[in-house]
Amino acid sequence: MSCCGRFAVLAFMLCAFLPSAARAQHFGDVREPVAGQSESIGRYNAGCLRGGQALPWDGTGYQVVRLNRRRYFGHPDLVDYLVNLGQRVAGAGLGTIMIADLGQAAGGPMRGSSHRSHQSGLDADIWLRLGVPRLDMGSRESVVSQLVVDRPNWVIAHSQWTPQHAELLHLAGTDPRVSRIFVHPAIKRELCNMPWPDRSWLRVIRPWMGHDSHFHVRLHCPADSPQCVPQDPVPEGDGCGEDLDLWFPDPNRIDEPLPPYVPPPMPEACAQLLNAALQ
Repeated sequence: MSCCGRFAVLAFMLCAFLPSAARAQHFGDVREPVAGQSESIGRYNAGCLRGGQALPWDGTGYQVVRLNRRRYFGHPDLVDYLVNLGQRVAGAGLGTIMIADLGQAAGGPMRGSSHRSHQSGLDADIWLRLGVPRLDMGSRESVVSQLVVDRPNWVIAHSQWTPQHAELLHLAGTDPRVSRIFVHPAIKRELCNMPWPDRSWLRVIRPWMGHDSHFHVRLHCPADSPQCVPQDPVPEGDGCGEDLDLWFPDPNRIDEPLPPYVPPPMPEACAQLLNAALQ
């Protein structure tokens, strides 16, 4: 074999088998779930999914939007959680919720997306817009979410926020499969100030920027996924004290800039899964 020929083979092998960041971007080319026993592999922000399921586009109490993205796949536990949540939402008279991104057919990072997680089939975004009737397929691509936070003032926008929003988050957070639910700090503070008979579920409601028109549900690693890397448990308590206060701007406090984000390396098992899926 010539030198050029050997170089071409070597380059192909490096592209095909190394779990590089460039190679990982091809998870978006996998159109259907990878066959096999369902398993979430790796971390929420550096992982993949075998044996995923598509969330049905319509169900009791919910509808899926932005279908053209093909990000409606997840581990069966996530699909079951969302179907069950829709039923509970309907039973509580909250109308129909809109579910946006779960993950890709084989998980992994998403090209052209701000999502860092949503990679192992255990994350989902649910819009904080209620009262929208059942939409046709075309309208689901153009419908927009709704802010419930006054961004400049870091408070709830009471013209948009309703008790139904609080009850929706309550229903979402009381399922034992939930590890965390990310919301804007102003939403967390609003929930903290409400007189809940049982405040234990507030523990999983975590403040995080960017979640002012939707909330982000993250489930625990499933029992069938030994290669799933769990996140550290949330701290004890309801999360309504000083830790929450630190999220809010304070002119008397100097906040150090965050270091640049460096994604964790992808597991070798995900490189192997991607290689098999794209053959």
